[in-house]
Amino acid sequence: MGVHDWARQEIERSVARAREQGFDTVMSLRALLSAIVASNGSVREVGDLAAELQYLAENLDDRDYSFMRP
Repeated sequence: MGVHDWARQEIERSVARAREQGFDTVMSLRALLSAIVASNGSVREVGDLAAELQYLAENLDDRDYSFMRP
């Protein structure tokens, strides 16, 4: 299993646990995204993180671009 498959499974588990607690799926995903971005910002340069987020936002389809990352 690659790291991207692992991450997808973790997200699915987290959202399922959030649903069990009565949280809305969209709000749960937004909260997870916010927490992940904040955590990333503590270990990466803001410009680098912003560029990656912009790239991901501009390419919101199901393609996996992990081969392009260092």
